[in-house]
Formats: sequence, C-alpha cells, structure tokens
Amino acid sequence: MVSTIKNILSQKYFSKEDIVALLKTEGDSLQLLLDKALDIKRCYVGNYVFYRGLIEYSNVCGKNCFYCGLRAGNEKVARYTVSDEEVMEAVRFAYGKDFASIVIQSGENTNAINVHHITDLIKRIRQESNHTLEITLSLGEYEEEAYQEWFDAGAKRYLLRIESSNDNLYRKIHPDDSSHRFGDRFSALKTLQKIGYQTGTGVMIGLPFQTIEDLADDLIFMRDFNIDMCGMGPYIEHPDTPLWQFRDLLLSQRERFVLSLKMIAILRILMKDINIAATTAMQTLNPNGREKAIRAGANVVMPNLTPQKYRENYLIYENKPGTDKDAGETLFEFEKNIKDAGEIPGYGLSGTSKHFQSRN
Repeated sequence: MVSTIKNILSQKYFSKEDIVALLKTEGDSLQLLLDKALDIKRCYVGNYVFYRGLIEYSNVCGKNCFYCGLRAGNEKVARYTVSDEEVMEAVRFAYGKDFASIVIQSGENTNAINVHHITDLIKRIRQESNHTLEITLSLGEYEEEAYQEWFDAGAKRYLLRIESSNDNLYRKIHPDDSSHRFGDRFSALKTLQKIGYQTGTGVMIGLPFQTIEDLADDLIFMRDFNIDMCGMGPYIEHPDTPLWQFRDLLLSQRERFVLSLKMIAILRILMKDINIAATTAMQTLNPNGREKAIRAGANVVMPNLTPQKYRENYLIYENKPGTDKDAGETLFEFEKNIKDAGEIPGYGLSGTSKHFQSRN
C-alpha cells in the first residue's frame, strides 16, 4: 500500500480513483500523504499561518438546513445581531493586535440583514483601519447587486460553503424547497467569482449518507471550480436538527477527524497555492485539531472576536470550543497552536490568496 501511495503522490494529476485511494490511506501511507501536503504548503505558501478575526455577526437565519443548530425552525436558539459599535470594538481589537483581515459571518437571511447597512459597516471598518484590514464576508446567498455593492465598498473576499457538491446528497441535508437549491448555491459562487472576489467554499466531511466517492467528487469540484480559499471540516451532529435521528449512521468522531485531515492534505496537493482554514470543528473533535490541520496543509486560522455574551448562541453544532473565552485568551491559544505546529504566526500579513493572484 505504501508503494501505491508513493506512486500516486509522485503524479502531477490525480484521477478520481487516485483520490479515493488517498482518502482510504492509513498508518505509514497516511503519514506520507500528510508529509507531502506540509512540504507543498511550505513551498508554495510559506511557513506563515494567516489570521482572520471572526465576528459572528448574527445567528438569525431564514434557512432550515437539516444539519445546522441555527436553522430557522430551532426555537430554542436565543437570536441576536451584534451592534455596530460592538463590531467596531472587535475591529479595533483586531487592528490593535496586528491582524490584517477579519471575517463577518452570519446566518443566511436576506430579510433580516439590510444590504446597505452591511455596505456602511464595510466602509467604516476600512476607514477606521486606515484601509489595511481586509474583509471576508460569509453571509450566504444574495442577488448579484448586493455582492457587487459590498465588493465596491471594500470587501474583496467571500466564503460560501457548498456543503456537498453532490446534488442528491445536498437534497438529503436540506429541505426540498425554493430556498434550498443546489443550483442557486452554485450560481451564487459563479457570480462571486465573476465580480472579482477571492472566492471560497467548503464541504462537511462525514455526513450521514455520504460516501468516500462523494468526498473525492467534492475535491474535484473545488479544483475544477478554481476556488481561491477553502473552509471545510468534520460534520458534528446537533440534537436540535433533523439529521440527529441518523447519528447512528455516522463514522466515529475520530474517523471523521482523520478523514478531514486527509481532505485538507489532498486539497493542498491538488491546489497548491490556495488558502485553507484550520476550522474550529477540527479543534472540537481533537484537542490538538488545529495544529494537526496546519501540519496537514492548512494555513489560515480564525480566532473568534465575537463579544463573549453572544458566543454560546452561535452553535451550528454541539460542543463548540472557545465560547467561554475572551478575545485575549483566544488569541493566546491560537498563537500557541501555530507555534506547536512548527509554523509562524502571520501577524500583519493580509494573506491574499496566491492562487487568486495568479488566476488574475
């Protein structure tokens, strides 16, 4: 098996069968895969790990995705929207700590979020940071006019996770209605790319009904779509969601974690110069999850700068870590994770996707 994996890793192009074989690696073969990914990361994007200060702007959501604790149908969630001044406090913290990038993330709700309000907030963030803080938005599906307005205001990066590139699986984890269409999701990604955003997406790993072949197709989708950045991680169940009833079908948490490491590593090899996040979900399933993700090829971390009083109400999945820590504690922990992984904290570096630069 080791010789087979060595042969695959020596190739310039991976077939779907090659990717499936890599997703099934264990033991020494798995270590070969992880080492190859780390070498490629260091060669193409360097030893730095870039910071993205995360602001979970609102947990109000108009969608009913079957996997998400923030789904509109979950009446147990205390809904909130962070005030503008609280957003700016987080921005000042990020700026003062020499971050060069922030992420504004929220539930998906075109009715609750005023497009022009977000535009004004983007402009204010840019002005108060002397136009140095880069802004990533992760607000969901909107019309092209909204995306264009935000881009023109100064937000140049957008993350819109596809969750699964398999339309049939997509329909199993979402309601079958006009608000949850795979085609709409895909079209939104194309629109973001057309406008000129650094465009990111990602998938959940270890979903009920998901196969290894599905995950191989997800990697091929991201390669062929030519994404600039990726945020993906293990599926973690939530008791107040419809998918909870299928928890007995799941791989163990350890298996989902290891499979996620493989996905990060293979994507790094397939797309050598994109940005890949070490997601919070990795840390949820393994106390050293962030470091392991970095050593598998990830080069972005997202310390949570959301005001602490809101954090326990932004729970997409169970047991999310860091809800009880302030921004200072969070930052110390992330810096330690990066150094423990043998890499360098990327303070002051905007971390523009090298893939985006070459693509344009």
